[in-house]
Amino acid sequence: MKNLAPLLVIGLGLTVFSACGGGGGSTSSTNTTTPAANTAPTLATANADQTATVGTAFNYDATQAGTTFSDADNNTLTYTIAYAPNAQGLSDAAGIISGTPSLAGTVSITITANDGNGGTVSDGFDIVIANAPTNQTAIQAKFGGRIDLDNLANYANQTVPNYITKLNDGGNPITDAGATLGRVLFYDVALSTDDTVACASCHAQSLGFSDPNTVSEGVEGGLTSRHSMRLINTQFADETNFFWDERAASHEAQESQPLQDHNEHGFSGQNGRPSFADLVTKLEAIDYYQELFTHVFGDTTVTEARLQQAISQFVKSIQSFDSKFDEGRAQVGNNAADFANFTTDENAGKTLFLNAPNNGGAGCQGCHRAPEFDIRPGSGHNGVIGVANSTTESDLTNTRAPSLRDVVKADGTPNGPLMHDGSLTTLLDMINHYNAIQVPTDEPLRTNFLDTIDNRLSGGGNGQRLNLTETEKSQLVAFLGTLTGTSIYQDEKLSDPFQP
Repeated sequence: MKNLAPLLVIGLGLTVFSACGGGGGSTSSTNTTTPAANTAPTLATANADQTATVGTAFNYDATQAGTTFSDADNNTLTYTIAYAPNAQGLSDAAGIISGTPSLAGTVSITITANDGNGGTVSDGFDIVIANAPTNQTAIQAKFGGRIDLDNLANYANQTVPNYITKLNDGGNPITDAGATLGRVLFYDVALSTDDTVACASCHAQSLGFSDPNTVSEGVEGGLTSRHSMRLINTQFADETNFFWDERAASHEAQESQPLQDHNEHGFSGQNGRPSFADLVTKLEAIDYYQELFTHVFGDTTVTEARLQQAISQFVKSIQSFDSKFDEGRAQVGNNAADFANFTTDENAGKTLFLNAPNNGGAGCQGCHRAPEFDIRPGSGHNGVIGVANSTTESDLTNTRAPSLRDVVKADGTPNGPLMHDGSLTTLLDMINHYNAIQVPTDEPLRTNFLDTIDNRLSGGGNGQRLNLTETEKSQLVAFLGTLTGTSIYQDEKLSDPFQP
């Protein structure tokens, strides 16, 4: 009788028996067991949309006690949850979402189950967060019917043409309530140390939210170092940094810097001036802000982040899409086609704007991209290197620009001086600059200038020479005038709520 010794081959499910003993022969037999393939989990019971309220604790089990998903292999499931556009104060553990919502709006939830063996399945639903109910006695006393929390103006769902594809909301999308609070903050001189300066002091609605002066005046005669930029379509852009020199990393970061600037709103905490903490204390003591912050955020607490969120939502809501350009663009399939509502000169100017210099154009599109007309990220300076109100200084750090929309009013006059230093006063001045960019002759300024100017504006150690004719210049001026809308200058929801 043969002695059979079992040999286990791990991982293959095989048991091999070898014959031992005399003779030259041996026999073997194999019993093979193939492991079952993993079956991915499946969605069993979809989550329904949920509702929540700002400032009120929220708790929801997105696994529905383990019934949202099923797993045929009885694997233990683990869960991950994603929030879009952001969590708004919510967090999760083991598939259970909890927290106190910080801002009204819709949060889209994606819960994903993982079986640990490579199988996953997801379910999606929304959490619709409503504003907190609030008393608005003080609001009505201060603003009358101009601010009504029960009948908010439409900031969040304004009509945007389908050919506008860029959107940079910074994870802080516009809400009607948030923008309403932002409007009040934008126009309130209480945001300055001496109650004389508001955001609107330097950004006037009648001027495309810009300033008629070269530089803007702040508290106690302080002056800004640059011209105040227009605030048109600020979220419809690829560029994420703000200010002429791009020193603010986001729209939100931009909003509180002027408040803490010694020369602007004054809450610098320097040379005896109040600090930003003093501004917070000041605003928390104002009755209409107690009601507004409770409505938007669920309580009366004022923080820098909340000020940034609200003011930026209002500024993002300053949207201009009712220009002659928009009327024409809506009727054709692309920017380059002739617009039926344009004059011959306006269409010619559009072609000059869009085409590169080596294709008979002026190359404007290279940096100011239609149809948003936003600045191309990564652009260098544009050859204007002056410092406002100085004839001897230079500044090579200005690489950001506002949208070219509403660069002029309906009558063709500019909405304030042009460029960061306010050195150009007409569209023709601007076109003449780009037609023949002057390079400094003194060193090291010349070398630094050429090293930092946008590469589309120089070549061979010289500034660009477009050699435009006077007719072509006039055509470009005519085209730029078509980018001006009408509603932003008269829209009540963008106006000063402190004025009856």
